[in-house]
Amino acid sequence: AQSLVKKSYSNSTYTWETNTIGTLNVLESLREIKKNCIAVFITSDKSYKNLEIKRGYNENDILGGKDPYSASKASAELAIQSHISSFFPLKKTKVLIGIARAGNIIGGGDWSENRLIPDCVKSWSENKKVLIRNPKSTRPWQHVLEAVYGYILLASSLKKNKKLHGEAFNFGPKNTQNYNVIFTVKLMQKYWKKILWKVIDKNKKSFYESNLLKLNCNKARTNLKWKCILSFTETIKMVADWYQSYYSKPNKIYETSFNQIKEYEKLLKKRSIK
Repeated sequence: AQSLVKKSYSNSTYTWETNTIGTLNVLESLREIKKNCIAVFITSDKSYKNLEIKRGYNENDILGGKDPYSASKASAELAIQSHISSFFPLKKTKVLIGIARAGNIIGGGDWSENRLIPDCVKSWSENKKVLIRNPKSTRPWQHVLEAVYGYILLASSLKKNKKLHGEAFNFGPKNTQNYNVIFTVKLMQKYWKKILWKVIDKNKKSFYESNLLKLNCNKARTNLKWKCILSFTETIKMVADWYQSYYSKPNKIYETSFNQIKEYEKLLKKRSIK
């Protein structure tokens, strides 16, 4: 996927080709499969037409997008639903499809441009100020391992229950655990020696980004027995620890990643929904 909002403005054709036509190519490939198969398509929380509502979007809300990234992801969803209806009807298909819409994912190993955490750590590692575009923008932040667990659980659940075929599921934190950008940056301060930031003049911002984005994840909680198990503080600590490890002992980063996965698995056994 082309997963960056700013890049979708600078190269909109590539964004549409990758996110929409790329999805269509995978769907067409699935039509050739003759054996039982389960496919999980991961789109985005930005597939929803963002009306800045506080209740949190649920899976039946209208899709859409102002920017090329969001619009291309919403269009990918239309292609998925069209192919499910046209080529993968439940009573005849051997291919079962699930759709995942995840909140803002953070975690070690993300080096993408114009993303909050990578921008922060790259700047701070050089004792520079990170430029903050939207300090008050609220996002459903979650650790990458939370989302990956949700995707695996969705695939497993599809195998057990074919009635989930074609269903979309939100994966994100509780509505009460959405935090704005500046709160997230300040929380990183607890785990980083020195942090500096500067808020960009709102008149100098070069592209549109939504201010409020929340997800309602009750469907995943009820049907898949999934929920975010990490507190926001635990999430930020895991993220900061990974990047601290990378900059201090880069040759040990595989071990760091492996240990974080194992630690998450331990917590999962204690905190997951029974």
